Amino acid sequence: MRIGELATRTRVSVRALRYYEEQGLLASTRSESGQRRYGDAAVNRVRLIQQLYGAGLSSRTIAELLPCVDAKVSTPESRARLAAERDRINAQIAELTIARDRLDDIIDLTSRPNPECDH
Repeated sequence: MRIGELATRTRVSVRALRYYEEQGLLASTRSESGQRRYGDAAVNRVRLIQQLYGAGLSSRTIAELLPCVDAKVSTPESRARLAAERDRINAQIAELTIARDRLDDIIDLTSRPNPECDH
């Protein structure tokens, strides 16, 4: 598939896909006219990259981990790195849960009529 189709199927910009290639996260072949071509597996690859970015991993970290993902093997170092990232995400989830609960409290408090407030 061409880069535009991959962008459409993954809801990722063409610019982002080019960046992924520059960072070594995504590979393409070239047609005789020089256009990028991707196999069907690129859709899942881009979705994985997006998930990892969304979880806060850097392109450098993703690039270091993808060979292990591709080979379906890991090293003690890569497992430790993944565990550290998981722990960081869990800490963020805990912080977000506290923030959500505080917002719920504020919403609850501010949704009751207050006779001292005319607004």
